[in-house]
Amino acid sequence: MRPAILHRLLALSLSMMAPLAAVEAGEVENLRLWAAPDHARLVFDLASPTRAKVFSLDNPRRLVIDLDDSRMQADLDGLDLTGSAISRIRSGVREGDDLRVVLDLEREVAPRHFVLAPNNQYGHRLVVDLEYPGESAVEDPIDPIEAMIREQEIAAKRAQAQVDLGGRAVTPEPEAVVQPAQPHPKRDIIIAIDAGHGGEDPGAIGPSGTLEKDVVLQIAKRLQQRVNATEGFRAVMIRDSDYYVGLRQRTHIAREQKADFFVSIHADAFHSPRPNGSSVFALSQRGATSETAQWLAESENKADLIGGVDGNLSLKDKDEVLRGVLLDLTMTATLNDSLSIGGQVLDRMGRVNRLHKPRVEQAGFVVLKSPDIPSLLVETGFISNPQEERRLLDPAHQEKMARAIFAGVEEHFRTNPPPASLLAWQRDNGRSTAGNEYRIQPGDTLSEIASRHDVPVRRLKQANELNGDVIRVGQVLRIPRS
Repeated sequence: MRPAILHRLLALSLSMMAPLAAVEAGEVENLRLWAAPDHARLVFDLASPTRAKVFSLDNPRRLVIDLDDSRMQADLDGLDLTGSAISRIRSGVREGDDLRVVLDLEREVAPRHFVLAPNNQYGHRLVVDLEYPGESAVEDPIDPIEAMIREQEIAAKRAQAQVDLGGRAVTPEPEAVVQPAQPHPKRDIIIAIDAGHGGEDPGAIGPSGTLEKDVVLQIAKRLQQRVNATEGFRAVMIRDSDYYVGLRQRTHIAREQKADFFVSIHADAFHSPRPNGSSVFALSQRGATSETAQWLAESENKADLIGGVDGNLSLKDKDEVLRGVLLDLTMTATLNDSLSIGGQVLDRMGRVNRLHKPRVEQAGFVVLKSPDIPSLLVETGFISNPQEERRLLDPAHQEKMARAIFAGVEEHFRTNPPPASLLAWQRDNGRSTAGNEYRIQPGDTLSEIASRHDVPVRRLKQANELNGDVIRVGQVLRIPRS
């Protein structure tokens, strides 16, 4: 072949390859940011797998994210940075073909990043977590004194369980021995409230587009208000806004906060719109009690694949989990408590909504696997059912559901209060615990409180010896039984 023809063919082939190379370059199609109390998560939606390098710079404080052979197609100006450590985000071309994204930071962060393969909801993703050193995952952590008292109770239960099993009681290490405060500690009973899904993981989606993560957070917040308004109880929220928490991290937070009880709130779904009703689930160490329970557990246990948990880091808590399982001898008692509380919650929920199953079901939910905390997973209804989807969006129905859940929990702990709790002190000192109590919150009125508890205003005034309608924030009202 003559040289001139060869040169023309080579030039033609290169001109045909140029647009193909541009097409093959990676693209950042979208960016999403989720802000949590102890971290922020930045998610890059990628058109194809891309190698990334992440490093920090100082003076001023920045985080640099370099992506090989990529282009920015996302709108950076439209990204809401509220509540995160990021004050500004910008991007530019680096070395001709690569993309550089720079985060201007307002505080110190400990960054980590990982990539996620496509699943049934998302394509390729690069996840960059900005963890805040020294910050708690909850906004209002348990008081250290209450934590020490709770630790002593747990140690005593384990020692007693070993004696009951025919073993020799293990004396705690000297530094672990905590003398209860005098007089009686009167500690609050800690209820850990877990709103399922969140952030990257929307959970189930209703026929009209309602997201499970949104409605269960609303119910969880209503439950939090009811718990905190009741003397002797205190709520700890696993998440209090729209961000994702890993399944094992949820139980870790509950244990870290010395919770007496853990409840995970969800809204069920099925591929058919016909199923409806509420359900309550406890952990099973063996098989599931029904095909529905098994299917649901498998579905919920996959949440980390959608929410985004780094597979390379998922073993970091295995030693702790293994120690907990090997050292804890109260699992049987914990499961019995879970089933007992579950039965009471189910009974109360049956007065608010149709029950999908008439008994507490059991299955291997990862989120319930905390050996020393009674735990339940509550399915408030089928969001895939159009009628129940509408009910789950109704604030009045959400309030009734939160009231039913707490009524079952409260009934159990008033009958079986932990030794160092205020409820135990009231019982042992002959203080009446008949009737509910409500701590007045900002914006409350007598008529609203009476309506919320289904009692006439006149009876509410009589029970609290009120001559007028004046009430004050923080005041505790006795709610007479209706």
